This record gives sequence, structure tokens and C-alpha cells, in this order.
Amino acid sequence: MVVLAEQPTNQWKSLPNWKRASYNTVWCLIGCSIGDFGTIFFFQMTSIPWPTILIMTLAVVNGILTSIALETVILSRQMQLTPALKTACGMSLISMVSMEIVMNAVDVLLTGGAKLTIWVIPIMLLAGFLTPLPYNYWRLQVHGKSCH
Repeated sequence: MVVLAEQPTNQWKSLPNWKRASYNTVWCLIGCSIGDFGTIFFFQMTSIPWPTILIMTLAVVNGILTSIALETVILSRQMQLTPALKTACGMSLISMVSMEIVMNAVDVLLTGGAKLTIWVIPIMLLAGFLTPLPYNYWRLQVHGKSCH
């Protein structure tokens, strides 16, 4: 018999934690978007005939790498470079990967491929922000850990 621990009824009601999780998620979104959009834009401008799935996979990897780079720069203001890099690498990959996959899925579903257009970018960003937000809040609420 599995007994699940009861969750406090107010677990999802901490406004300060929602604000902090939102702030953290925005920084993650900025970092991920730089690499993600840059990759898609490169392939769009060069017309290199890679399959969409490979372009999007590379976009996910580049998005995660640029997010880690941005976090390292931000954290290096508070600590030495090596610990800042280790902290940035130790951030939640679940948040970054979910953000990247959803952003790219929205792009493919709405444009039919790896294409950036003015109208799809806000939708991609909104989806990329909303997807990991509950996880980032939960992680902050339950574990006291945040992505930033």
C-alpha cells in the first residue's frame, strides 16, 4: 500500500514564490530564446536543407547552452566564475528542456517547420514561459531552490 503525503492546501498560494518563480522563468526564457531563435534564424536565412527535427534538436541544445551562459554571467556578479558556472549547470534542466520543447513544438505546429515569423514569436515565448512556471514555483516552494 502506497501512502502519499498530504500536501498543504495553500501550497500553490504563495504570491512571493509565484513572483520569484516568474522572475526566474523570465531569465531562463531569455537565455533559452537567444540560442533557440538564433539557431532557427540561421537555418532560415541560409536555407541549409536539414530536416526540421534536426534543426529543432540543435535549437534546444543551443537554447540550453545560452541559458547556462547567461546564468553564469549573472551569477558571476555574486560569486567567482567557476562556482557560478557549476551553479548554472546545476540549475533545473527539467525547466529548460520543457521550455525549449514546447517553444519548438509551437513553432512547428503554427508555421509548419523551423520558421521564425513576427506573429509566432510572442506565442512561442508565452508557451515557453507558462510551461515550466508551475514546476519552477513547486521547486521553490517545496525545496527552496530556484533557477536563478
